[in-house]
Amino acid sequence: MTATAVRVDTAPAAAVKRRRRSLGSLAVVPLLVFTALAFGLPALAMLDGAFTVKDPSTGATSYSADNLTASLQGAYLTALLGSVKLSAVSAALGALLGLPLAQAVVTSRFPALREAVLTASGVLANFGGVPLAFAFVATLGNAGVLTRHLGLTDKGWDLYSFWGLVLVYLYFLIPLMVLTITPALDGLRSQWREAAQNNGATTVQYWRHVALPVLLPTLLGGFVLLFGSAFAAYATAAAMVGSSVPLVTLQIADALSGNVLVGQENVALALSLDMVLVAGLVMAVYLPLQRRSARWLA
Repeated sequence: MTATAVRVDTAPAAAVKRRRRSLGSLAVVPLLVFTALAFGLPALAMLDGAFTVKDPSTGATSYSADNLTASLQGAYLTALLGSVKLSAVSAALGALLGLPLAQAVVTSRFPALREAVLTASGVLANFGGVPLAFAFVATLGNAGVLTRHLGLTDKGWDLYSFWGLVLVYLYFLIPLMVLTITPALDGLRSQWREAAQNNGATTVQYWRHVALPVLLPTLLGGFVLLFGSAFAAYATAAAMVGSSVPLVTLQIADALSGNVLVGQENVALALSLDMVLVAGLVMAVYLPLQRRSARWLA
């Protein structure tokens, strides 16, 4: 008795898969068109303005790097470095304070508490701008409620300073860190802790040698995300400190409106390009860290 080979034609199935893949690609086209219009055109306009120099005597325009050079000198450079310093300090504190809060939420025995904290974090992470500045001014400003009742002015407290702005930024950066790190904490397997305990490891040793190395890419990614959020913030600082704290976003606004010097609009575009480059560096660090963390916690 001989066996008969049965040939299965897989061509129709492959054709169906290709058709579905092509339809899926077409579904992305509207998003790509929207991205090109919403981000591509402004980016091209910013690049054109950043490299365009106008001769004040003749009014002729030419392409040059003078605007970029000016954006990295004097008060503009001070503002750029001030924004980097403020963002780095705020992001570091937000990451350090957000991690234990997220761990307390993850290990809580009360599901309602977890849901309440995560819901509140989602709201507070997006609460900023003028309302946030007004809330802090009314509470901790020179004539704020807590400032007067606790006599904070006599103790040297000043909300309209670098550290006052850091405190305000932490109001939305800590909730953002909680939202960022909570999924990673959920991904820590209980078997890892049990294995560490069975080998005689203490809680501190478990966190030092097991949990933190696994969480490190997510922690660094969270820091980078917080840095970018603080670096791009404008309305809160503008409403609260004005020009008392040098920030690049405030310098851009002043250059566009002509508050300091007239005819510096293209320098403002060069400053915007500097911010885009910094943001690009931030994303270049964040994306690899996110992929590395996903491999461990998947």
